[in-house]
Amino acid sequence: MKENLKIGVIGLGCRGLSLLENVMLPMENVTVAAVCDLYDDRTKDAAEKVEKENGNKPFMTSDYREIIAMPEIDAVIVTTSWRDHAKISIDAMKAGKYVGCEVGGAYTMQECWELVRTHEETGAQCMMMENCCYGRDELMVLNMVKKGVFGEIVHCEGGYEHDLRDEVANGKENRHYRLENYLNRNCENYPTHELGPIAKVLNINRGNRMVSLVSMASKSAGLNEYIKREKPESELVNASFAQGDVVTTIIKCAHGETITLTLDTTLPRGYSRGFRVQGTKGMYMEDNKSVFIDGEHNKFDFTWKEQWDNVEKYREQYDHPIWKKYLSEGVKKGHDGMDWLVFSAFFDAVRNNTKVPIDVYDMASWMAVSVLSEESIAKGGAPVYFPDFTNGKWVNRTDELDCHYSLDKICE
Repeated sequence: MKENLKIGVIGLGCRGLSLLENVMLPMENVTVAAVCDLYDDRTKDAAEKVEKENGNKPFMTSDYREIIAMPEIDAVIVTTSWRDHAKISIDAMKAGKYVGCEVGGAYTMQECWELVRTHEETGAQCMMMENCCYGRDELMVLNMVKKGVFGEIVHCEGGYEHDLRDEVANGKENRHYRLENYLNRNCENYPTHELGPIAKVLNINRGNRMVSLVSMASKSAGLNEYIKREKPESELVNASFAQGDVVTTIIKCAHGETITLTLDTTLPRGYSRGFRVQGTKGMYMEDNKSVFIDGEHNKFDFTWKEQWDNVEKYREQYDHPIWKKYLSEGVKKGHDGMDWLVFSAFFDAVRNNTKVPIDVYDMASWMAVSVLSEESIAKGGAPVYFPDFTNGKWVNRTDELDCHYSLDKICE
């Protein structure tokens, strides 16, 4: 076991800097030894924060290859734009580093396959840092599913439903990659927040897999309306945005379950991940924080509003062991504490030289939704088929992670 870790952080925009300040620097026995960004001002800002907080001056570079070549670096955190996630992760695995990669969709199926092949050829571990897999409600529902509370799972739903009009419209000023994506692509571009927890509920890549999807996009109107009102002098005022305002994707799984994903980021709305799990004995619904159990709640069939927020009644019995321990220790900053947990899970694997709880097969299949949805939308909602990134191993994989942060089994 390696107690003290030295890490490199690649990508220091809004997300990278936030994680550096709120998660990586406060963590014990983790030294940020190197920082990298294409913009010098971001690199210098990050280095100053590292030195002020932890006393060491990290190595600074604009070329990530210099960091992955450093023998003292145990792991790298990739928080760059979506476009560069796969390439940097692949190169880092080839250099023998543990890789923690931020979320986002893929651009080509080739890069998804290359992630898998590189892992299989090198044995290096690459973890998608999907923090929502460690959300309190998501983990409680996973625990309830594993305990059979909802019976046989039939259907799941989720979404990335988040008003990002300001972020996209100011993408040029803030050097944010979302703008170029919304101008040029039309797809489910950010699938993993909602799909990650669902994939673990449905045992995707471990006894089940996604086999096909269909995807449809609405017209694009929200950004133009917003820019005309808020930024009438902007060069984007008459821009033609490729990205539809609402994208709906339906996935079919090998065992017959269906998954509905919704991307809704350019219309006025409140934030939601729309998490819903429905089985033969009951269901969970995020938007009204409710649990419905067959035989217990049927009498509220037409008065369900009376049961909204009843999820708290199930905390004591079904809160996941990860969150029970976390609550006793004190929940940290970062997306309701999820950031701290996903990084704790990653660094635990690095320290113990073990597999990661969200592995490269998960990463490839979840990211692939963007590529497949783009194809389906372009074909008018035609079905497209999921590659099997495990090459058949999903049928009887037996390499379940057996540790506190496992998402494949409940470790009390």
